Amino acid sequence: MKHLRGLDYCDSIRGAVVSIGNFDGVHRGHRSMLALLVRRAGELGAPAVVFTFDPHPIVLLRPNEIPPPLSTTTRKLELLEPCGADCVLVYPTDLALLALTPREFFDRIVIGRLAARGLVEGPNFFFGHDRAGDIDTLAGYCSAANLSLDVVPPLTVDGQIVSSSTIRRLILDGQVGKARTLLGQPYQLRGKVVPGARRGRTIGFPTANLEQVRTVLPSDGVYAGQARVDGVWHAAGINVGPNPTFAEQARKLEVHLVDFQGDLYDRDLDVEFFERLRDTRPFASLEALKEQLQHDIDAARGIFSRESI
Repeated sequence: MKHLRGLDYCDSIRGAVVSIGNFDGVHRGHRSMLALLVRRAGELGAPAVVFTFDPHPIVLLRPNEIPPPLSTTTRKLELLEPCGADCVLVYPTDLALLALTPREFFDRIVIGRLAARGLVEGPNFFFGHDRAGDIDTLAGYCSAANLSLDVVPPLTVDGQIVSSSTIRRLILDGQVGKARTLLGQPYQLRGKVVPGARRGRTIGFPTANLEQVRTVLPSDGVYAGQARVDGVWHAAGINVGPNPTFAEQARKLEVHLVDFQGDLYDRDLDVEFFERLRDTRPFASLEALKEQLQHDIDAARGIFSRESI
C-alpha cells in the first residue's frame, strides 16, 4: 500500500475511488466501508484511495475540545495496511483547507486534484467550512459531476452502532473487552519507558513506567494484556492509576512484562489491553499487595496463553 502526504504527488492516484474521513482507530465500521471501497474500485479498474487528515481538524478548530484519539497517524497506517486500499493519502490539515466551503472542497480537492471517479462514505459524513456539507450535499454534487457515491450504513455489533466516539467512551470507562469487540482488535497504545520509583523491582514485580502516551488511556484499574519488545509479544499485567498502598496519588501507566528479563528504559513500548481484572485499591500490607499482584500476573499469563492459541 502506497503512503502519500499531501497532494503534491497525487498524479498516480488520479481517477481513484476515494473514502474521506478521520478513520480514528480503524474500527470494524471503517473496515466494512473500506471493503466496499476496494470492491467498487476493482469494478471500475481504478485505484482505491483512503483520504485522511493529520492532525484531526478539531485540533485546529477547537483545541480546547480535543477528545483523546484512539490511534496516532502511524498506528492508523498500520491498521489500514491490511484493508486492501492501494493508497492512503494523509492530508496535512491547515486552516486553508478548513476554510473551504463544501462546494470548494468538492471542486478543488475531489474533482480538481484527485479527479475521483467515485466516493464511498458513511451517512454521517460532513465536509467543508463549519461542516456545512453533509451526505445529501455530497450526493447532489456527485450526481451533477457523474460520480458514483456509495453510502455505507452504520455497522451494528451486539446491538451497538460501531463508532470511534462509542469506542472511546468504552475505553475511558475501562471496558476494554467491549471496545475490542467494536474495534475488531485489542486496543493498543504506545508510550516511552521512563524511570519510576523502582519499587516494583524490589518486591519482585518490576514494571515499565510509560509516559508520552498520545492516545486515550483506560480508566484506573488493573488489566491483562500484552506488550511488544523487538517484535515479540509478552504477557503483561497493566496498572493504570495511582498507587494508594504507598500513598502515591499521581496517575501512572505501569506495565509488568510476565517472565521477561531486560532493560527497556528509553524505548517505545506497544501495549494492548485484553481484559480488565480489577479496580485499583489500597492493601493493608506489603504481603497482601504481593499476593494480589501474583494473582494478577497469573491471570494475565493465562489470558495471554488463551489469546495466543
